[in-house]
Amino acid sequence: MTSLAETTIDMMLDFKSIKQPFSNTINIGNTSYLYFGGTAYLGIPQNQDFIDLYIEGIKKFGLNNGTSRTNNIQLGIYSKAEKVAAARFGAEAALITSSGYLAAQLTIKALSKLGKVIYAPSTHPALWLAENQTRNLMPFEAWKQETIDKINASEEKSWVLISNSMNNLMPEIYDFEFVKEIRNDRNIMLIVDDSHGIGVNNNGIGTIVNLPKQDNIENVVVASMAKALGIDAGIVLASNKVIDQLKHSNTFIGASPPGQAGLYAFLHASEIYSKALNKLKNNMLLFETALNHTWKHASGFPVYLSSEINSSEKLLQKQILISSFPYPNPGDAPLDRIVLSSWHEKEDIGKLVAAINF
Repeated sequence: MTSLAETTIDMMLDFKSIKQPFSNTINIGNTSYLYFGGTAYLGIPQNQDFIDLYIEGIKKFGLNNGTSRTNNIQLGIYSKAEKVAAARFGAEAALITSSGYLAAQLTIKALSKLGKVIYAPSTHPALWLAENQTRNLMPFEAWKQETIDKINASEEKSWVLISNSMNNLMPEIYDFEFVKEIRNDRNIMLIVDDSHGIGVNNNGIGTIVNLPKQDNIENVVVASMAKALGIDAGIVLASNKVIDQLKHSNTFIGASPPGQAGLYAFLHASEIYSKALNKLKNNMLLFETALNHTWKHASGFPVYLSSEINSSEKLLQKQILISSFPYPNPGDAPLDRIVLSSWHEKEDIGKLVAAINF
């Protein structure tokens, strides 16, 4: 007799070569599965109004522009998108690149030279200076106090702190007010990766509004725009001084910009993002009202971690597919997570709740 685990493994093989866009459902053969995974928190890849804007952008500006941003002939949409993004997300200035990884790497390479670097626990590899960098796996709360004590006791005057805005896997949203406890005669460059928060947390503004404001602290936010915002690009949010420095870096000068159609859609999609975020909030409220204690979540973030063993396998038998993979090492037990999106309907949430509480 075939066991539940064996059946699940056989079924999972079919999910490695899906031939359709991700949405609230995935069809494999003659079976339709509800899908609660990925990072499209606002459902933008399946938002028809956004797709229409994207197509309009292609017609206006073409498919791509493979030239450096320092070229003497420029498309104005790049600088316009940066100005709009800075205003939308509450920053003095912005820089947009072709990917979140590039945004992170050009920022780290340029700004890590300005002080002694300290990495927070589980910082995303996109922000690593070394390919084989050792992960810091200590609790974030313990790291905060260690960092305060280390900097306050040191003779070093300038420091670069690098962190995610959250642990999206567990999930946990970090508080950076602790930086104010560092001596004010220390210069602190705080670089935060908000790839999972931008467009969702703090009414879509992301983590930048919650970073500590103090004369000796320079805040820099980097993020992928490919998750909640739904376009293939990366962004850096910072002061005019920092953005100007980054735009003179060799990495920025040598890289081609993102596709202009996506930026055109981004520029004209403020109402689309707002409606999608409201729908996501309603989905979260509906789900959390019926949620049992075995699922952990952070307020305002649509990811839910199971404390039960084999949650993904049990839900798969009910034609529900959730995120499940080993972490932090390949041999570790899988993290089973439900990810809600704006593309989910009330009926989808109802079926999920019924399957969980069965």
